[in-house]
Amino acid sequence: MTWENPSNEQLKQLLTDAKTIAVVGLSDKPERTSYQISEAMQKQGYRIIPVNPTVDEVLGEKSYSSLQDVPDDVDIINVFRRPEHLPAIAEEAAQTNCKVFWAQQGIVNQEAYDFLKEKDFTVIMDLCIKVVHAVLVKG
Repeated sequence: MTWENPSNEQLKQLLTDAKTIAVVGLSDKPERTSYQISEAMQKQGYRIIPVNPTVDEVLGEKSYSSLQDVPDDVDIINVFRRPEHLPAIAEEAAQTNCKVFWAQQGIVNQEAYDFLKEKDFTVIMDLCIKVVHAVLVKG
């Protein structure tokens, strides 16, 4: 089965209900896309939890080495890693309480999609969370 994103209505509801976003691959460098998008989402009122073993803190939040290390509940796992890393991140995501996996624009991995769908995840791929929020939630 080819990957398919949820409807715009589902995406809007997801972003409206969410409070906390764990960002896998969040850089502490302000010029990086992951930083800029996460900062924008933080300014929209979301709590951003960095998941990156190479940094201690990003955007005023403690960074964690892996999704399993995050002690708080997470509503969305937003991934800024290359497509080949998605299957391993999907396996890690499946061991959390979160059921929403969002791969950023340009990132698609069919293997990760199939695995997560079998685990009852809502999977979004190849969409920018900031753009979707601006279009569907802020209008």
